[in-house]
Amino acid sequence: MRETDIRPAAPTASAGEARAPGVRPARELPRNWPLLLLGAAVVPGVLLVLVGRSLDAPAMQAWRTVFLAVTVQALPFLLLGTALSGAINAFVPARVFGRLLPKRAALAVPVAGMAGVVLPGCECASVPVANSLIGRGVTPAAAFAFLLSAPAVNPVVLTATAVAFPGSPEMVLARLLASLATAAAMGWLWLWLGREEWLKPTVVRHTGHVPGRSRLTEFRRGFQHDFLHAGGFLVVGAMAAATFNVAVPRTLLDAFAGSPWLSVLFLAALAIVLAVCSEADAFVAASLSGFSPVARLAFMVVGPMVDLKLIALQAGTFGRAFAVRFSAATAVVAVVCSAVIGGVLL
Repeated sequence: MRETDIRPAAPTASAGEARAPGVRPARELPRNWPLLLLGAAVVPGVLLVLVGRSLDAPAMQAWRTVFLAVTVQALPFLLLGTALSGAINAFVPARVFGRLLPKRAALAVPVAGMAGVVLPGCECASVPVANSLIGRGVTPAAAFAFLLSAPAVNPVVLTATAVAFPGSPEMVLARLLASLATAAAMGWLWLWLGREEWLKPTVVRHTGHVPGRSRLTEFRRGFQHDFLHAGGFLVVGAMAAATFNVAVPRTLLDAFAGSPWLSVLFLAALAIVLAVCSEADAFVAASLSGFSPVARLAFMVVGPMVDLKLIALQAGTFGRAFAVRFSAATAVVAVVCSAVIGGVLL
């Protein structure tokens, strides 16, 4: 007889354990399941009661008011920017940008800065638009110049500035020139020192129209991606701005108003953390009557270009390495341009 391999027989399930293939066995309840059920029923209720009581405190009411104000002010312009970004991505051919902007990057920077005059949006709108422009082949230096100028020199902002400072056309002119100078300087600075490896988008998506696909579908997908992506960082920035408003006492504002240079630096830093929308920051600056005109100009120039929610939006769109370097350099350049132009005109 031929020898055969003798293999141990696989264990068979008993009749009570038999089950249909693909069906998982029922999990047994933990021994302390009554306590877990009781905790799941009681703990959330206790937390809701404690949180509800804390929300009635004056500090929490102020935090909630500032958070909602920043979010509600920026949300319409975020919608506008993401809609424009989606429209550029789906409907505008790439060759259009090559025709509108000069071939030389050094000349494209000031042209892109001047193009910011035609977009009535704030910094929340300019970030997704600049990202879409880079995806369509526009040099990053020109896109960044547009990103900085659009929220600061558009007709809505200039009109609001004229209303907030009646009888002071020099303030409107100073804001226009200082903002354009900062945008152009940062564009040229990127051409000189910028590196492509600093641009690390967290999510890479398609830009441009693909033949055979519906343009409306591409617009919807691009709009949905940009709005949800940027909206999360907008909320984070608004929360940080509200926290600063509640934590810092108002008496600190008066302590810096007496020094010309400290007042400029303080209002520039205040603009960064307050994160007021560019359409409303002129009225905030006008209310700071104890500070010099140059300091209030710095507040209006720095705010639309560098604030907490904009830094968060840039970090989420272009990467943290870019946001840290670009925001710090923009703040310095904006303060210098405000001090020089404000010193001459105001």
